[in-house]
Amino acid sequence: MADNKKKRGGADRGLIALSEPYEVAYWSKKFKITPAKLKAAVQKAGHSAKKVEAYLKLQKHKAADRARIAMSQPYEVSYWSKKFKVTPARLKAAVAAVGHSSKNVGAYLTGSKKKGAKKKPKKASKKTVKKTTKKRAKKKAA
Repeated sequence: MADNKKKRGGADRGLIALSEPYEVAYWSKKFKITPAKLKAAVQKAGHSAKKVEAYLKLQKHKAADRARIAMSQPYEVSYWSKKFKVTPARLKAAVAAVGHSSKNVGAYLTGSKKKGAKKKPKKASKKTVKKTTKKRAKKKAA
């Protein structure tokens, strides 16, 4: 909705003007939240209606069931990618490997990070080298 009634362009429609009571009422009804929650969301996300809507979806997600990761929802993919500090592609692969349970995916991702660490090869001790050379010498002699 336009905060200036003389401006009716698309750019102005995408903004939420908290100074206009009719806009607060409209956006509160549209997002199905109280005016106080709308004001708090605008303060956190900015005046863009799209940003406020994305912020509210993220807040709903945090309050909703956290046990399941729904890969079909972009905001869930974004949330879980940030939470596990992985790329969306890596998250998708983890969900495909262990299922949609956030606990299983978290365990899989932390376990795979430990497994992925490269270990330094051990240097052979002098005794090991001598034993192997003796064994080789015996085999050649026989």
